[in-house]
Amino acid sequence: MMSTAGSTADGPSERLHILREIFRGKRLQVAGVLALALASTAATLALPWTVGKLLEAIQASEGLARWTTVMAVVGLGSAAANALATYLLSRMGHQLVGRLRVRSMRHSIGLNLATARKEGTGNLAARLTVDASAIKSIVDIGPIQLPMSLVTLVGTMVIMGILDWVLLLITLGAFLAALAVVGGVVVSLRRRYIAIQNEVGSLTEHFVAAIQALTVIKAYRAERVVSAELATRAERVAGFATRASAMEALMVPVINLGQQIALVAVILGGGARITSGDLDLGTFVSFLLYLFQLTAPLIMAMSGMSTIQAGLASRQRFDDLFALPSEDLDARTTDGPAPRPVPDAPAVRFEQVEFSYGQEPVLRKVDLTVPATGLTAMVGLSGSGKSTVLGLVERFMEPQDGRIELFGREADAWSLAELRGRLAYVDQGNTLLRDSVRNNLTLGQERPLDDETLLRALRAVGLEEDVTRLPSGLDTVLGGAHDLSGGQRQRLALARASLSDAPLVLLDEPSSQLDSVNELRLRNLVDGISRDRAVLVVAHRISTVRHADHVIVMDGGEVKAEGRHEDLMLTSPMYAELVRGQQLGLLEEKPRSEASEVSEGPSEVEVPHGDEEPSEVEVPHGDEEPSEVEVPSEALAGGRNR
Repeated sequence: MMSTAGSTADGPSERLHILREIFRGKRLQVAGVLALALASTAATLALPWTVGKLLEAIQASEGLARWTTVMAVVGLGSAAANALATYLLSRMGHQLVGRLRVRSMRHSIGLNLATARKEGTGNLAARLTVDASAIKSIVDIGPIQLPMSLVTLVGTMVIMGILDWVLLLITLGAFLAALAVVGGVVVSLRRRYIAIQNEVGSLTEHFVAAIQALTVIKAYRAERVVSAELATRAERVAGFATRASAMEALMVPVINLGQQIALVAVILGGGARITSGDLDLGTFVSFLLYLFQLTAPLIMAMSGMSTIQAGLASRQRFDDLFALPSEDLDARTTDGPAPRPVPDAPAVRFEQVEFSYGQEPVLRKVDLTVPATGLTAMVGLSGSGKSTVLGLVERFMEPQDGRIELFGREADAWSLAELRGRLAYVDQGNTLLRDSVRNNLTLGQERPLDDETLLRALRAVGLEEDVTRLPSGLDTVLGGAHDLSGGQRQRLALARASLSDAPLVLLDEPSSQLDSVNELRLRNLVDGISRDRAVLVVAHRISTVRHADHVIVMDGGEVKAEGRHEDLMLTSPMYAELVRGQQLGLLEEKPRSEASEVSEGPSEVEVPHGDEEPSEVEVPHGDEEPSEVEVPSEALAGGRNR
């Protein structure tokens, strides 16, 4: 049921074609680079010949100015053309890497949650660093420099054959063994580069996770243990890289050895041919210069092939990334006009919904309804499937069986953009971006919001003063030198949800880090939202549950009961036992803490709305009921086992 972007221009069906990406829309620039490279190669090939001509002029006692000038022009022209071609090519490479990073980030952010988590943040981030650098190396070497090196190599050997074909055969014979060794090295390097890049991705993944958990690591004095584990992984990367470097290190010495053997053989053979009169000194010197020149393009070609192997391994990793299915925000599984909400239909309806993570069932034949307006609370033990229900509503994943309706329509009749535009969501982690307070508050908003609107939303959750005290107020970037506490982050996430006009608001444990004063602010905020919209909240506090218009009780991936708090107390023994278990648990603790509780006095009063009487006051003595107690798993378990 999950729609993917496989058919889009940026989708997984399109592999990374490096040359096409480099040359896209740059034909004139590419032609210029190619012309400069050819000019540089021609000058490089002509330079030893001009030296030979200069030597002949010296022997003939002719004027030296002509050939000296020619040699200087050829040498300087070769250097200038090569430098300009290298710069232009490098600039195109940086532009390619920039586009590739943008495409990778866009595709990574578009992955569905399960795929992104399986791939890992570090492995995805490595595409932007190590793999992008390897692709840049291909651009620097592959399109122009490597072909020109091969042209130089072939051209040099052709000229050497014209000068003296016998000495050329001697040269090739000396180099043949060296080339065989180097060829074997190049073939085996690609496997090693793939292993290196995979290990670097894994190391990055674990390092990012360690930094994110730095508070816990320090609290448990685990710096040495975690550092040792990361060091082991880093040493593993170094081991792979060292073995690859050992193979790479063979190439240049082997080629140089071939050149030295060829030089000795050519000097011996050339000396004999000069003595016999078959070869003149100027031609012999030119041949020797071409022999020395032969090594540079040969090394460039061999090392270029090695670099390309690393780049091809990175290209494969990019192809693997682009092949991962991503969400298509605009796709719908049904044809016809865009759906519209059905008037008076529930905001959410589950019918016989089943969902599993792998082989582990999480939801079993779930039936539930969230009314179009009002506050609906979901309660249950950890692992009972509450957060999974929210994930299915958001279509972060798809059910294996059953039917989900949102606003009276099949869930997959909506495109993801249409659906999520009708939802506001606060996750358990109260996730904020590493960005300004303003951008965090307006995340997903299509229209700009003025400062007064933002401050009013912050005021509603008790954050206005905290934010205005920050160095840049609403424009202060969070997550670096200036960050918020857990409770403040939770309230900022709630303010963000309140700024949305979405008809359905999803709150996953929104009061878990709030004190009684701020929980009261939350309830007032939710009261205002739920008057004309639906609010579905995963709740662990009885005060929130008793305050809800509708309660859904879950256990073991099943809905055990639905209704109002008062009705469920009469009709659901499990729910009633849950509530009584909390109260009894508190009463048992009272004798030990009564004195301190009495001295503190009442800590929370629920503000009534309409003409209702206040429904709950937290009084620490007498027989009145407590207003706020965390739901203990033992209570619910005890209720089932009695």
